[in-house]
Amino acid sequence: MLVGMTAWELELHGCHSLKEKRSIITPVLARLRQKLNVSVAETGHQDAWQRAELACAAVGSDRRVIEETLRAADRLVDESDGMRIMDTMTVYR
Repeated sequence: MLVGMTAWELELHGCHSLKEKRSIITPVLARLRQKLNVSVAETGHQDAWQRAELACAAVGSDRRVIEETLRAADRLVDESDGMRIMDTMTVYR
């Protein structure tokens, strides 16, 4: 069994409240779950309006499949409106 995890440090444009932040983050989390069948959560900066940290994990037996899934997740986050990726970290075990 292999596990791959990617975490993104995000800057959120134009958020002035936690409610606005949720309106940007929640659809991205839902799309990642629905399209890629991965585990995903907001893992940092929960109290900051214009920053977020999201983490995504994929489990499988083939490293190539996990890498492709996490690359697709990275593209989905990168193409999402209202946010900019500031940093990315990926780990495989």
